[in-house]
Amino acid sequence: MKRLSLSFSIIVLIGTSAFAQQAKPDYGMPELHLIRTVTLSPSYSCRSTEDFQTGYAGTALFVSSYSKNRNSPDLLFNGACKSEDVFGASTAGDDFALIADLGTKVSLEEVSASRAFNLKRVHSYAEYSKFAEEAQVAANHTYVVLLNKSEIRGLFVFTVDEYVPNQKVVLRYAVKSYQIMPSGSVRAENFDWERPSN
Repeated sequence: MKRLSLSFSIIVLIGTSAFAQQAKPDYGMPELHLIRTVTLSPSYSCRSTEDFQTGYAGTALFVSSYSKNRNSPDLLFNGACKSEDVFGASTAGDDFALIADLGTKVSLEEVSASRAFNLKRVHSYAEYSKFAEEAQVAANHTYVVLLNKSEIRGLFVFTVDEYVPNQKVVLRYAVKSYQIMPSGSVRAENFDWERPSN
């Protein structure tokens, strides 16, 4: 009887362990504070009709495999041919991601999460980072992206090391915070970009 009870306990333990391993999805989370390099090319809107059939291809940065699988870029290199290029962090739906240009002579290595919002840490409204939906692409500038998507919250900083208008941009980036809230999140219904308050 003891053997049967022991065997049953082992089976339950193995089953529970297997279930626990299976139940934990792999979101491909980024390693925080690690500097990585990526090349985005070409500008998203400066592509042929055939290239548009491939989706974002090499024009977008996906910080996690979760955002890649959802086809929801964390940063988009965009701009029509022969026009100004921009970085966009808000790419679809109820995405409220924002970007701020911290300027030149800003070391990526020195930008912490707190300094991303106020680089000099001086209480002066002129010193707070100015966030917008898009930012103009400029060589040697450092930017900060505040991710605020339906299932993703995060913060990452990047520096433009190389830039060829409409063709390519080489970035070094570091993720400072990244959180995934899968479809179980609770939110108020009836979001609408254009609906006024009544």
